[in-house]
Amino acid sequence: MVKEISSSIKDETLIQKRRAQLQKGAVTLFKDKGFHRATTREIAKAAGFSIGTLYEYIRTKEDVLFLVCDAIYDEVKSRMDAVIDTNETSEDALYQAVKSYFHVMDDLQDEVLILYQELKALPKEAQDYVLNKEIEMMHLFEQILTNNYASVLSDQDIVLMANNIFIQGQMWGFRRWTLQKTFTLEDYTNLQFKWLTNQLSYEAYNQKQGGVS
Repeated sequence: MVKEISSSIKDETLIQKRRAQLQKGAVTLFKDKGFHRATTREIAKAAGFSIGTLYEYIRTKEDVLFLVCDAIYDEVKSRMDAVIDTNETSEDALYQAVKSYFHVMDDLQDEVLILYQELKALPKEAQDYVLNKEIEMMHLFEQILTNNYASVLSDQDIVLMANNIFIQGQMWGFRRWTLQKTFTLEDYTNLQFKWLTNQLSYEAYNQKQGGVS
């Protein structure tokens, strides 16, 4: 667990409000200039703060990057938790999980791109903390796949399929500039889901035939 970023302000509600402003301003700035080229003074300006006010809520530029990365994963997970029921045992539940995740990746494409481009600038402990949140999100897909296909898929199959879904969502964000020339988000989601269910059907057939998947 990463040590909390210290603040000279005692009002927790105000801290959360100001740090949310910091995160929003920093995302725009980091997208345009990159983390390393952006200065703390520019971050403060993008958030609507003075440099003095900025240092009441963070201590270093890396603190801002950590807040951005942490907030991105929290936002993704909270939005997925709101629509995904990991107790459901139907193909539709898997489809809804995939669809909601792809939509979040579409909405937060700038933030996710910054996360993966700049995460290496954080200390190793902070990187591990942030990436563990990614593992928690993949567990949502693993659970749904387990609920529906435990009799068909091995544990390795489930882990790999969950990772594939995760990467497919990120691919839409990273490659949307060219993918959207051919696909709408709905088209992309439905085609990726068709391939996923085709693979699941193949595994189920192999299981019935006593074959090796």
